[in-house]
Amino acid sequence: YCSFKLLGGGVGRGRPSVNPFNLSDSEDEAEQRPEDGVDAERSLSAGAPGLPSNNPFSPQADAEPPVLLLSSTRASPSVEGISVAAAAAAMARGLAETRVSVDVIAAQLIRDQYILTALEFHTELLESGRELPRLRDYFSNPGNFERQSGTPPACKDQGLGPGGPLSQSGNRAGSISTLDSLDFARYSDDGNRELDERVAVLEFELRKAKETIQALRTNLTQAAVPLQRINNEPIRPLEKRALNFLVNEYLLKNEYKLSAITFSDENDDQDFELWDDVGLNIPKPPDLLQIYRNCGSALPSPRDTVDVSVGVESGELTGSYIVQKPDLLHQVGERTEVVEELEYQISLLNEEKQSLADQIKKLQRCVLREDGVMALHSTLCGHRKLSPAFQQALLSFCKMSVSRIADNEERVMLMLGRCLPHIVPNVLLAKREELIPLILCTACLHPEPKERDQLLHILFNLIKRPDDEQRRMILTGCVAFARHVGPTRVEAELLPQCWEQVASPSSFSLSFAPFLPEDIIHLKEIRSSLVLSMLQQMLAEDKADMVREAVVKSLAIIMGYIDDPDKYSQGFELMLLSLGDPSERVVSAIHQVFIPAFAAWTTELGILQTTLIPSLLARIEKLLKQGEHGLDEHKLHMFLSALQSLIPPLFSVVLQNAPFTHRLTLQGDIPPIEVTRFPRPASPLQDVATVVGSRETLSGLLILYDYQLEHEGTTGWDSLLWVVNQLLPQLIEIVGRVTVTSTTCVHEFSRFFWRLCRTFGKIFTNTKVRIVCILSLLDALTGNAVLTKATVPVYATGVLMCYNQDEDRKLLVGFLEDVMTTLSLSHAPLDSLKASFIELGANPVYHELLLRVLWYGVVHTSALVRCTAACMFELLVKGVNETLVAQRVVPALITLSSDPEISVRISTIPAFGTIMETVTHKELLERVKMQLVSFLEDPQYQDQHSLHMEIIRTFGRVGPNTEPRFRDEFVLPHLHKLALDNNAQATERKRIDIATQLFEAYSALSCCFISEELVVNHFLPGLRCLRTDMEQLSPEHEVILSSMIKEGETKIENRGIGQAVGSVSIAVSLVGEDAKTKFLSKMGQLTTSGAMLANVFQRKK
Repeated sequence: YCSFKLLGGGVGRGRPSVNPFNLSDSEDEAEQRPEDGVDAERSLSAGAPGLPSNNPFSPQADAEPPVLLLSSTRASPSVEGISVAAAAAAMARGLAETRVSVDVIAAQLIRDQYILTALEFHTELLESGRELPRLRDYFSNPGNFERQSGTPPACKDQGLGPGGPLSQSGNRAGSISTLDSLDFARYSDDGNRELDERVAVLEFELRKAKETIQALRTNLTQAAVPLQRINNEPIRPLEKRALNFLVNEYLLKNEYKLSAITFSDENDDQDFELWDDVGLNIPKPPDLLQIYRNCGSALPSPRDTVDVSVGVESGELTGSYIVQKPDLLHQVGERTEVVEELEYQISLLNEEKQSLADQIKKLQRCVLREDGVMALHSTLCGHRKLSPAFQQALLSFCKMSVSRIADNEERVMLMLGRCLPHIVPNVLLAKREELIPLILCTACLHPEPKERDQLLHILFNLIKRPDDEQRRMILTGCVAFARHVGPTRVEAELLPQCWEQVASPSSFSLSFAPFLPEDIIHLKEIRSSLVLSMLQQMLAEDKADMVREAVVKSLAIIMGYIDDPDKYSQGFELMLLSLGDPSERVVSAIHQVFIPAFAAWTTELGILQTTLIPSLLARIEKLLKQGEHGLDEHKLHMFLSALQSLIPPLFSVVLQNAPFTHRLTLQGDIPPIEVTRFPRPASPLQDVATVVGSRETLSGLLILYDYQLEHEGTTGWDSLLWVVNQLLPQLIEIVGRVTVTSTTCVHEFSRFFWRLCRTFGKIFTNTKVRIVCILSLLDALTGNAVLTKATVPVYATGVLMCYNQDEDRKLLVGFLEDVMTTLSLSHAPLDSLKASFIELGANPVYHELLLRVLWYGVVHTSALVRCTAACMFELLVKGVNETLVAQRVVPALITLSSDPEISVRISTIPAFGTIMETVTHKELLERVKMQLVSFLEDPQYQDQHSLHMEIIRTFGRVGPNTEPRFRDEFVLPHLHKLALDNNAQATERKRIDIATQLFEAYSALSCCFISEELVVNHFLPGLRCLRTDMEQLSPEHEVILSSMIKEGETKIENRGIGQAVGSVSIAVSLVGEDAKTKFLSKMGQLTTSGAMLANVFQRKK
């Protein structure tokens, strides 16, 4: 039958254990032994008449002190030795016929409390290979050595109990003398060795406690093993510890030392040097290599084994001793109780073991300390009689540093911590980096926190101005320190030192910055406000771009591992602070690293769509409200760029929360993602494939995404519905409030919509974004299109331009043609159309498309549309190459210049002037020049006031930048002629208009280098004609003109007759203090706008 054989046996008889102090228990146990020893023990214990009368183990023998084998009174060790000898002689005589069992002797020794004799007897049996279970179980049970108030029967018989004659003669009469309570000093001639004996006793008890823990672990393992093993059940703790041991052994055998160290650190609750620590009561299995080699061969099937008792009577066995199911359930219940009891005992023993180990360590320190002091005292004092207090006070004045030699690891660390602060100042600066390993090791292992702080302070101030190699050594040491000591000590010791260095005016920040992100990696488990505060101060106050860039990357690493939702607001403020940094390096780092990490955290918190993006949109709306009289374009760029960096995380959220995610399978052939499917990411962290996990996963999701949009719709797709119903309408509304003439704002919003559409795909763009944009262009009251808002260029360049296929180009061309026609026929401002042409014209790919749109206007039946087309050519000429200008632009302009409508012909003049300003091809310039000559000299244009105004305005705009020959031979002479003709103008309104335009044109040309001949023949005569008009129409202008004429004449006269013809600058003549003062004072009094005089101080280079 099956049974648990607990300590001492007796399970087969229904008793849990054997009481070593009860003689009847020994008798009962003796009855269960084999016949060769059991009968003799029973006869001896019960006083069988078959034994001689002088048997020392009979009850009568206790009353005869001269023949006792083990006397209960112990006078001295010598008496004990005599008793043992007498017992041996008596045993030889008394056991001549019947041999006494060694178990009986052990029971007698334990019963009479001869503990040391029993221990010596147990040791001799162990050395001879005959271990006795009774002694083993007795000395393995700590409960046998605890102080008890009761007294065994033997003590009562000898008068040692509470009522005995010795119960009041000493302090120790009320308890049993155990190994914990023995006073060895009483039996020693040397009283100074009490501490050594105490240490020996404690070491013995600690060893026994370890043996007890191992035995309990074995029993616990046996009780915890289930009756049946299930292959598919999860791994059990015991199996895990065994596999960990085998894996660590494999790593060490194959020279994977670093991996073994890391693996051991991750399993710090297991001792990989001892197989018994695994807790399995089985032989050690073969290593992983042997298991792998034998995995294909048939392994021997394990045999079921049961524990049986050796003391079963033959009559107790029935015909069938197979355990039935009720007995099995009862046995499982008993095992569960045993497991719980053993776990409790293990916890108690662990506590006791730790306490004993601490006591041993303290006693060792005391012994070492007292030995050193006593040795020094005996050396110095000899036979002097001094009080201990006086000796201690006297020795306190001695420096013990040299005399205290380290004899263990801890004392070595103490000595290094004491000596290094004195060694470092005496080491040459060029050699101090050699102390870095020593300082770091001491700082890692020193037991005193105060000394560790001092050592870290020495490390950071070891070298005042370290070079690159020394800096790398110091910071690599900091990384090693962080890896070794863990997050808690890093936060308590390393970070305060860094904070102190950051706050101090030193070059620490610049030295530490390149390695700051690497250090933060080892602090990723720290959720301390100290780290964020330190980095925030460095970001706000440090002047070095490299430091702030490293701080941003460090903040990104923290955002990648932080788990405190309360830190979100601080992270958001740090993002805004970094976005406003003046350094491009810092801004680039915030977009490449910080924003993706911050977005990933907000995605986990579920606030990317509800908090982060709405917060940025709210700031943009507030900025537009405040910027009605002057928009801060830098801040707008800052917020829009942040939103643009959030598009990949937003699309990832849409994909991962889609209704089709459960249908994703990565089996089979998954088509690769097109190279142009997504915009090029600024960093790997902004790659959607990186966010979702892999390119295979992203490819599978994109296939399901396109199918869902095209066939099944967005029902139940909350994340995408938020984009369609909330994000897009709010963005379109913001765009509608932007000033369309702000080229920068239009460009920023166009780039944002372009990236949004390219990321979310063509189907989403055509079915969602285009509809929202078109609806926003319709007037809510009339239903007519409102095409003057910034939505027009943003829609054209950000939505329609994001895909470059034929159907997309047709849509873009059609939209621009409709806008040009609608604005022209409704006499609306052309700012939205001009913004679209400027944005599209920046890309040469769209030049041909824009020329197609303008040709549509050239051949349009409406003169208004043709005028608009002529105006648009002026914007397009600046970015188009000269070949297209010659082949497409000039022919179109010449066609418009011969238009029946005079307004159309006048509209071509600015475009012709821009060609003269930007083109260098001579034949092309001659064609443009001939057309302008026809405008100026053709009699049909003599009375065309609007044409003359446009020509003068164009001359003033392009004159300073056009070719000098064209300016000298064409512009200046014709301006002189126009000024002369204006003197004869009868209509005052026309005369003042022409005079004002001439004044601005001459002001712009005055900064150019003009030959002296032209100054005399055309420039000064033109100014005199203009002064004649200004004397009557605008006296404030007349003063400036008079000053310009006077200084020019003076300069020419000073050069003398016959002097070589040179170049003179009218602007140089105005450098005199008086002339400059008059000029500036009069310019401030002018009523003309500053924009008209913007080119006054431009100089031809």
